[in-house]
Amino acid sequence: MLRNVLGKTFRFLGYTVQYGCIAHCAFEYLGGIVVCSGPSMEPTIQNSDIVFSENLSRHFYCIRKGDIVIVKSPNDPKSNICKRVIGLEGDKVCTSNPSDFLKSHSYVPKGHVWLEGDNLRNSTDSRCYGPVPYGLIRGRICLKIWPLNDFGFLRASPNGHRFLD
Repeated sequence: MLRNVLGKTFRFLGYTVQYGCIAHCAFEYLGGIVVCSGPSMEPTIQNSDIVFSENLSRHFYCIRKGDIVIVKSPNDPKSNICKRVIGLEGDKVCTSNPSDFLKSHSYVPKGHVWLEGDNLRNSTDSRCYGPVPYGLIRGRICLKIWPLNDFGFLRASPNGHRFLD
């Protein structure tokens, strides 16, 4: 009887570990559902919009200019932020605010990206904390799920900006 109970217990633990590993790999490498908050990506992504973030692009170094990415916040590693990739390593980017009279420029260092929100007047982004290490990228937003009237894939336009299908 004890052997039967121990056998079932270990079998249950084995299945739990297996499915836990499968779930971890799915969320780490394939992607997941994300609820966006804050006004920095308006009008493209509104507060409380639900999106799907795929993670394969970051693992294969396929992030491009114009992509909207989920990133670990450089200011608070416990939170994620949603921003648009404006520059990749080696690119020259404008580092000043839109309202500044004199514009300053800089080059994105190796292994980093330059991120900005679409709502430039209400976004804390690389203009505040500088270039972001590529390793902080968690995934690329490829599908807007909610609200349903905005449901669709995000794809690149010829000028590098993103829009919904």
